[in-house]
Amino acid sequence: MALTLMITGAVGWWGAMALIVERVRSLADPTYEIACDVNPLLSCGSVMVTPQASLLGFPNPLLGVTGFVAPMAVGVALLAGARFDRWFWGLFLSGVSVAFLFVLWLFQQSVFVIGVLCPYCMVVWAAAIPLFWSTLWWSLATGKLTRRGGRAQRAAARILPFTWVFVVATYAAIALTIIAVFPTLLASLGLR
Repeated sequence: MALTLMITGAVGWWGAMALIVERVRSLADPTYEIACDVNPLLSCGSVMVTPQASLLGFPNPLLGVTGFVAPMAVGVALLAGARFDRWFWGLFLSGVSVAFLFVLWLFQQSVFVIGVLCPYCMVVWAAAIPLFWSTLWWSLATGKLTRRGGRAQRAAARILPFTWVFVVATYAAIALTIIAVFPTLLASLGLR
């Protein structure tokens, strides 16, 4: 679990930081060509200027840069042998769940409202999804949030090895939705 937390945290942090760097460069130089502006359907710049990109009044990537430090830190602590109380895992899973729900909302807004996909945003999505599913099933299966030896823990322990199915299913649902809503996307990338 420690490695999963560190890797997903690092990938999410990188995606959020890349968005901040591109945003700062575009503000400093209005003629700057944003690196993740691939075509009209794949464009960070188009998404950055929408109200959804600053939901709390400041750019969303600031939440990512600060938030993704937590799983990295928890992963390093676990690797070093740290043990955390039940309340900690409850708070940690709550934070990861909020991030997951926020990513799903941003996906929905990107596809159905804005009509543009942001590549660096999708990196953040790609990190938050396995972070959530792994944290959920691991914390339940190991008794961090369930009664040790109880029915819930035993059920979660049986599901834990199949966490990847939840991750792949979430990725597949997102990919199929994108393909259905943006049928010309694959052709514009030369993939069709």
